[in-house]
Amino acid sequence: MKVLIIGATGFIGLPVAQAFVRAGHIVYGQTRSEEKAKQLAAQEIIPIVCGPTDVNKYISLIPTLDAIVDAMRETDLKAAGETLLSTVAIAASTLRHSTAQSLAYIYTSGTWVHGENRKDVVSDTTPVTSPAELTAWRPAQEQRVVEDRHVNGIVIRPSLLYGRGGSLLSPLFRRAHEGRVTWHGEPGGRLAVVHCDDLAEVYVLAAERAALAGGRIFDASNDVNESTDAFLQRLVEVSGAQGPHEYLEPTNRE
Repeated sequence: MKVLIIGATGFIGLPVAQAFVRAGHIVYGQTRSEEKAKQLAAQEIIPIVCGPTDVNKYISLIPTLDAIVDAMRETDLKAAGETLLSTVAIAASTLRHSTAQSLAYIYTSGTWVHGENRKDVVSDTTPVTSPAELTAWRPAQEQRVVEDRHVNGIVIRPSLLYGRGGSLLSPLFRRAHEGRVTWHGEPGGRLAVVHCDDLAEVYVLAAERAALAGGRIFDASNDVNESTDAFLQRLVEVSGAQGPHEYLEPTNRE
């Protein structure tokens, strides 16, 4: 397959691009940075230096691509996601041969659309009724992707990511290194988590089986969740931070 990763140097995008390369596919990676373009090329990822919604920079690829992965990290993800989907859909409808297989379009959402729920087991079959405030706009975008007539839309919702050097856990580890383990939330919670490299394999499987996966939404998470209390306590122990761990009032800031 030929695959284009939008946001190919990000915390999700880079492992995804690397996973497609390992699987033997031809991979193009969008990045804004000339320096990061060199890093992509060194990993057998063909760099395209432009903004994520500058479709004119990679529109020539659309007739022969098999899949596009939206893994971008923009300040206004809502507007950027809508722009990218609509522009790619128009290009696919006008530039691809009438007998060509539908272009797979994989959109990165997140399990925060399920909101705060400590009573029920939720999955990708659970209706989304009360998403977290920061992601309240995502369910509508998910539906736009899976219902678009010009691309074969697939949605992947990662849970809390860990591994390598990014994700929401990075500030937690930094604070532990500084001597305090603090977490925004309340005692008694559990964490649904997934390693970024395991998540990347989900994208590869979805693209390779796009004929079956198209029009569907997938939650991507480990098959077990973790006690937040136990995790924080263990972090105190292994980091040598001053205990006990402390919960802070949730905010929209770090």
